[in-house]
Amino acid sequence: MEARLEEDERILVPAPRRTLRLANGVAEFLAECLPACRPPTAAPFTLVVRDFHRADPTDCELVEILVRRLDPAILTVVILGAGAPPAWFRGRVPAPGAPLPEWLSGGAASARNGVTGAVPRRDGPVRRDAAAHVASECTDERSRAAYEATSPAGRARLHDLRAEELEATGEFSLRLGAVPFHRELGSDPAGRGVAALWTAVDHCVHEGFLAAVIELGARGLRLAERGSEQWWRFAQRTATALGALGRQEEARDLYEYVRRVSQDPAVHAACAYGTAMLDARHPDPAVRDLGRATGWINQAVAISSLLPDPQERAFKLGFDRNGQALIEMRQKRPARALALVESAIALADAALRDRHPVHRMVLHANRGQLLAVLGRTKEALEEYGTAIAIDPLFADYYLDRGNLLLSLGRTEDALADYETAISVSPPLPEAYYNRAELHLVMGDLESGRADLDRVLELDPGYLDAYVNRAGVLAMLGREARARDDVAAGLRLDPGNPHLLTVRGQLDVEAGRFEEAAAAFDAALTGAAGLGAAWANRGILRYRLGDPEGAAADLGRAIELGESAELYFNRAMALRDLGDEAGARRDLRRALDLAPGDPDIRAALEF
Repeated sequence: MEARLEEDERILVPAPRRTLRLANGVAEFLAECLPACRPPTAAPFTLVVRDFHRADPTDCELVEILVRRLDPAILTVVILGAGAPPAWFRGRVPAPGAPLPEWLSGGAASARNGVTGAVPRRDGPVRRDAAAHVASECTDERSRAAYEATSPAGRARLHDLRAEELEATGEFSLRLGAVPFHRELGSDPAGRGVAALWTAVDHCVHEGFLAAVIELGARGLRLAERGSEQWWRFAQRTATALGALGRQEEARDLYEYVRRVSQDPAVHAACAYGTAMLDARHPDPAVRDLGRATGWINQAVAISSLLPDPQERAFKLGFDRNGQALIEMRQKRPARALALVESAIALADAALRDRHPVHRMVLHANRGQLLAVLGRTKEALEEYGTAIAIDPLFADYYLDRGNLLLSLGRTEDALADYETAISVSPPLPEAYYNRAELHLVMGDLESGRADLDRVLELDPGYLDAYVNRAGVLAMLGREARARDDVAAGLRLDPGNPHLLTVRGQLDVEAGRFEEAAAAFDAALTGAAGLGAAWANRGILRYRLGDPEGAAADLGRAIELGESAELYFNRAMALRDLGDEAGARRDLRRALDLAPGDPDIRAALEF
């Protein structure tokens, strides 16, 4: 939908994980298509990545996923770069000084396997003049001296010609790197250079290439007229990308710099909003300063409410109130947050007519989230439906609605939403993870495990998937694989209490009671509110002949979340302690929770 909107209506900035989805989508497309594109006896296709040590983080992520997920018999990835190979590289490294194959050592590697690159190249004998250096995108050291000896005007002219040559190919990807590079160094850096950089920044923002936004945006800020509208657009996109990638202090400094330069009220309102969100959205709750965020968002609201244009005022004020709602929600005041979101919707309905559909979509989805928190689930589902209808190809709200449906016990409807999210998005680990949880709730361990396998295929750093899969594998009796998952998860998060609890369960099953006790103790040291750790330690204590300790641990687990199993187990411990009245109370409560359980009935009749 965003492709059809005006620039000021395209307000969504994809999350940093979007590039992971895209890279997995590329890998799966190649895995399906490449085998059909070559005869069975032909050599595999080869992808050559040159100067890898200079690659953008998004490109590094793509190459890593191609190496990890594609069979070299389908696609062989050759990485050329300085320094040691990256940690994830699993191929052969040539000995120092070993000669490269002829097809790699030349300049026309793009012609390998009969595929000619889109970038014009100059074949024939190696040239060492300034034009050759510019034609290499200034990477060929053999012609650098000639380039540096050329006059500034001569160099600028060569860069202009190269930019025109690249633009004439019609290959848009060149406008994300080579074209702005040459336009910056050409004869009109403040005009055509700034325009080329903005084309790249605007595209990268909406694709979620946030590391590239930061680099390109900083270059645009240096060239654009200080304080101009274009300068502000570079600043805003760069600060947004910095915040999204966890570089909050740099983003804060950039907003402060803009405040010292600009006297535009709309710019100051946007800076105040952006600064507030750095605190409100900080991933570490302990670091969030919600008081400071409130001060900044109040300033944004105060300025936006004074903007003269009614449509601009309605949009920006609604945007700010939505930010206010997040801060209220973080402070556990959902009713006040809901009132703010509803006021933003009212502003949009009154003044924006059919403009800003993405803004409306976000507001309705946020209203749905808040209504769900307040227990108004029927209205919440209606709001999610409204948001989804605005852009049926936006996957995230299917996940949110699916989660709400699952919490209401509507498993078939939840499953349909999860599967729709999977179908409309590039490979989405979160959708498979949510579907796995649904399968586990339904008792389908094998389907849950298969979805968790898929999650970790897409994202080997998905910690919660290791936690859940380790538990599932333990229930399926696959101890060795469960231990592998526990170890892999603990490498990502040493001391993770959920993984330590699973390790303790595995040790109990293996008869390693001392190690199990140590694992449960460590889990509870890190998370005293983890009911599963209390329950499992209680069971272990009962097995080791300590009914008093078992009853105490199981009691704590019940306080955190009751279940028939917990009451039954505590009843057995209380019976061993001679507290028959307490045991029968627990058994009666267990029977309330699980009326058809024959073991509970038998224990009551004992």
